[in-house]
Amino acid sequence: MKTLIIYHSEGHKNTEKVARAIQEVLGADLVEESKVDFNSLQQYDLIGFGAGIYFSAHHAALNDFAGKLPELNKNVFIFSTSGIGTVRFHKALKKILEQKKCWIVGEFSCKAFDTFGPLKLVGGINKGRPNEADLENARKFARSLQVGGRHA
Repeated sequence: MKTLIIYHSEGHKNTEKVARAIQEVLGADLVEESKVDFNSLQQYDLIGFGAGIYFSAHHAALNDFAGKLPELNKNVFIFSTSGIGTVRFHKALKKILEQKKCWIVGEFSCKAFDTFGPLKLVGGINKGRPNEADLENARKFARSLQVGGRHA
C-alpha cells in the first residue's frame, strides 16, 4: 500500500514528530503541505493529513490546501496535535475531505506542548509532549491502518 503523509508543523514541530512516527510504520512518503505536487496524488493508495490545532481546527494552511484538492476518491486518515489532544477538532478538515470524495479510514490526536496565545505567559502546557508514549500510540494507530481496506 503506497502511502503519502501531508502535514503542516510549526513552532515546536509537534505534528512533524507524530507524522514521522506514523511514517516509520507505514513506510510512507512524507511531505509538507506547501510542497505537495497535486499531480502525484493519484499514485497513492492512502493519504494522511495532519497539523496542529488552532482555534478548534487544523492549521488554516492545511485546511486551505485540502480545499484546493481535486476529487481524490482515496482512503485518507487525519491526525493532529493540540493542547487538549482530541479528534473532535477534526470536523472542518473531515468535511473538506469528504467533499473531495475521500473516505476517512482513521483519526488520531495526541496532546502536545502548547504555548499559543495566553498559554505562553504561563510557560505553556504539556511540556515534553508528544512524548515516547504518544509516539508509540501514533505507531499503533498506523499499524491499525495497515489492516484496513478500501472503502469504495
